[in-house]
Amino acid sequence: MTTEQTSPPRTGVGITASGLGQSVRDGRRILDDVSLAVEPGEMVAIIGASGAGKTTLLETLAGIRRPLSGTVSYDGQGAIGYVPQDDIIHRELPLDRTLRYAARLRLPPGTGPVEAADRVTEVLAELRLTERAAVPVGRLSGGERKRASIAVELLTRPGVFFLDEPTSGLDPAIAVELLRVLRALADARTTVVLTTHQITDVDRCDRVVVLTRQGRLAFTGTPAAAREFFGLPSLAEVHLRLDEETDPAAWPDRFAAYRHGDPPARRAESGAGRSERRQVGRLRQWAVLTVRDAEVVVRNRLTLAILLGSPLMVLGMFALLFRPGAFDPAQPSPNVTVMILFWIAFGGFFFGLTYGLLQICTELPILRRERLAGVRLVPYLMGKVAVLLPLLALVDLALLGVLRGIDRLPPVDGPEFAALYATLLLSSAAALALGLLCSAAVSDAAQATLMLPMLCFPQVLFVGAILPVPSMAVGGQWLSYAMSNRWAFEGLGHTAGVERLWRDGGSPLGPPLLETYGDSFSRPVWVNWLVLGGFVVLFLGATWAVLVRRGDRGTT
Repeated sequence: MTTEQTSPPRTGVGITASGLGQSVRDGRRILDDVSLAVEPGEMVAIIGASGAGKTTLLETLAGIRRPLSGTVSYDGQGAIGYVPQDDIIHRELPLDRTLRYAARLRLPPGTGPVEAADRVTEVLAELRLTERAAVPVGRLSGGERKRASIAVELLTRPGVFFLDEPTSGLDPAIAVELLRVLRALADARTTVVLTTHQITDVDRCDRVVVLTRQGRLAFTGTPAAAREFFGLPSLAEVHLRLDEETDPAAWPDRFAAYRHGDPPARRAESGAGRSERRQVGRLRQWAVLTVRDAEVVVRNRLTLAILLGSPLMVLGMFALLFRPGAFDPAQPSPNVTVMILFWIAFGGFFFGLTYGLLQICTELPILRRERLAGVRLVPYLMGKVAVLLPLLALVDLALLGVLRGIDRLPPVDGPEFAALYATLLLSSAAALALGLLCSAAVSDAAQATLMLPMLCFPQVLFVGAILPVPSMAVGGQWLSYAMSNRWAFEGLGHTAGVERLWRDGGSPLGPPLLETYGDSFSRPVWVNWLVLGGFVVLFLGATWAVLVRRGDRGTT
């Protein structure tokens, strides 16, 4: 494989690591005093037994993890490309669409759409993916998906590539083809550093780094020199040879003596490193992410069916559950009006929560990778809101419109209907923000799904519909203030005029029921709107803080 003639020559980045140390939360060292140098344009393999710290070393060299001790410096200019073990790109989108979005997020702000499209075409050709451009990523083969993941990083012509287990799980023939691609990148002066469990991968590399189970450096040098150092005809048994030593320091000490007479490793100036790329502005990031999120939703037919179908099912159940005429001033049904208003409020909450609950946890690896490329969290979150909130607005409007049409709502005029709609939409927005917060806090979709009943039950019990807030125990009354659904329920009740309906209607249940609720429905509706808006801001701010904290821990 050869590089396209239109591509400018790459300049590889050299790397110098000195005394690197890392540990986990329990204090156990997973890297211990690792020093090595990588020349520009070299292809380097990091090997070692499971738990030896290969991925940790790779992420530390790439700048994803901050070293507990020691330093990493770069010699030369060029962007940094990082390809994790998982193929973390949206599987719903065609390959060329995926790369176009990546180009708009990664290429310099002045890059025009034609230039970006040309770059995508060039990268597809370079990785021999042109014929697969229109195929959704989820339908690509394992090797093609890995090359697609590399293509995302190749858009910016990086000076160094870091890849975590690039051949893991691939068919041997596909793995060989992928290594040919990486070898071609190295031959074109792109520095390539990868971790691998496949010892056969090492023979295609210029240098091998061997780690002991204790995270110490046992050897670094050419594959031929490694075989000589360990006394093996093949490195296939290197892990066994390392484990034969009962003294963890034996191999690192032997290697220190082995290279004692070598010239000192090249040291880069402390200020040298990756080139400073102008990042895409927040507004452009928000626009690109919004369009991409919308396309992901539309192309995932199952998700779209759930988003639009579940409200229709809930609406049907409401129509079957409640009889018409409950808000008739001549013959009101106070108990039924309470339930109707509560379930409308809960419906808006449930829609918003379920829309947001799976949005971030399923994308955490993608978000982590894009943050390394300069994507900011505020545009990312606002992109989610910009796509999902209009869907919720449509669902809430349909819910109220249909219920009004089949006489399950009071005969309100235009302004009052608009107030009901504003209350319900704010309730959905608050629940959406809560769903995003919980989605950011968990690690996978299964955990998010388990949180659904835990979040819904308090919004049923402590809202004031089943048991009025003034009748609750003191602890329940205080907890009710934290329930966004309470403020939606009370706002809907105020706009629907339940105080007047219960007091002046013909039902004998109205006055005593109104007395148990106290002033729940007395406050102006704008107060409820203000509280619901505060929940939106609070939950979105907390989501941002959680993602920032997880990013600092290297888990996003």
